[in-house]
Amino acid sequence: MRSNVLFAAKNDGSFLPVIDVTNPAFAVTVTEAQLAAMSHQFILESKQRQEMLPALRDALRRSLLGRGLMAASGSVLAGITTYLLKLGPDNLGADAHPIDRGIAGSFPALTARIRLQDMARLLADGLASCLAVQPHRPVRLINIAGGPAADSWNALIHLHHEHSSLLTRREIVIAVLDVDEEGPAFGARALAALGAPGAPLDGLEIGFRYISYEWTEAHRLRVALDDLQATSAACTISSEGGLFEYGSDTEIIANLETLHAGTATDASVVGSVTRDGEALRSSQTANGMAARPRTIEAFRDLAERAGWALERVIERPFSYHVRLLKG
Repeated sequence: MRSNVLFAAKNDGSFLPVIDVTNPAFAVTVTEAQLAAMSHQFILESKQRQEMLPALRDALRRSLLGRGLMAASGSVLAGITTYLLKLGPDNLGADAHPIDRGIAGSFPALTARIRLQDMARLLADGLASCLAVQPHRPVRLINIAGGPAADSWNALIHLHHEHSSLLTRREIVIAVLDVDEEGPAFGARALAALGAPGAPLDGLEIGFRYISYEWTEAHRLRVALDDLQATSAACTISSEGGLFEYGSDTEIIANLETLHAGTATDASVVGSVTRDGEALRSSQTANGMAARPRTIEAFRDLAERAGWALERVIERPFSYHVRLLKG
């Protein structure tokens, strides 16, 4: 059931719903057994699927999500397209193309919605533990390749609902480090909508900053961290569907080392790691995106080499959702 859904404008003037994972309009509830069954069915159907026919390719070009997915072949899915996948088929609007609804209702799109929920929960729990001991400490949510940064604002929604006193009278900043301006521009407007009177983040002082950044240039990350005063803040870093999914081993280590040196001792890192397995191989055959699959052991080794310990792992069909603490 839809209830109190907020909207924010994209750069083109059109409006999208603002995802609040605590709102029944967006929340996904699925058991581990149901998820496993859907994953098995997805793999079977992928094996039976023929090469994409020209008619289907033409139809995809006429849909918003279809064009976004085709543009991401061999590359990375754009932040706004990823955000659209997380809306779910019922939140796309009355004029949505039927193909868009089909894509938004697909198994990979469902797992993207679950991934957002997992990220927000991991971020909120990590922040809660360090906010409890220092009432007036500033808060920094740093989002690498974050697009609109929906995981960051949903983490704050969790905290404000569950531990409202932890966030009051604090300087809070969400900082998005990304190459694409469109996603963060929408994220800033979404955050403004969430902070309006009666909205989920009403009463909090939350700044939103966009910093142009490519994770191939980790030396620039330290400048951003210093500017954000991350060594004195309660700081959590996230990269949902970003660095740990598409970055090379060298890039991941370089970014994690810089984050280790430029943040407080109780900082945490949350992210999604592309999971090597049959479900992912079936998905890559269909979409051609350039994610780099890893085992959780291989990722643990990368994290430890950069000074981080793997503290929490949630296993999902296409990815591991992890939280890192300083080792």
